Amino acid sequence: MYNLTFANTVGTEISLGEFKGKVMLLVNTATQCGLASQFKELETLHQEYEGRGLVVIGFPSNQFAGQEPEANDSMAEVCQRNFGVTFLLSEKIDVNGPNTHPIFVYLKAHSTSAFGKDIKWNFTKFLVSTDGKTVRRYSPTKSPLSLRSDIEEML
Repeated sequence: MYNLTFANTVGTEISLGEFKGKVMLLVNTATQCGLASQFKELETLHQEYEGRGLVVIGFPSNQFAGQEPEANDSMAEVCQRNFGVTFLLSEKIDVNGPNTHPIFVYLKAHSTSAFGKDIKWNFTKFLVSTDGKTVRRYSPTKSPLSLRSDIEEML
């Protein structure tokens, strides 16, 4: 996992290796989704746990009902203005299909879901342990704030 990279909203490549030894909460996001209020909860977790070793990263995707219409350069601005987001965001990616981003290939292969391997909707959440091996998957409707005990356990 730590050999994988992604580009942020301005195109800078970031290696997950930078976050080795930290707990990562990786979420596919969309600004126009009915679940977009979860951005605020993700930001709350980011603020509460960043100093203790949690890294929150949003991976915007437009694969579900076109709910991420923003361009990469305006997406971060919309997230900041509408939801107060300061955590890291990637450029838009695919989370399913032939162009699935390698990070989501890894996450889906190393986690279990009662709904199969594909991502079913925006705001599917993956909590990754400090060793990068344990990956817990959570449904889109699961409140990010309800993950506090799992985050605490992994920290």
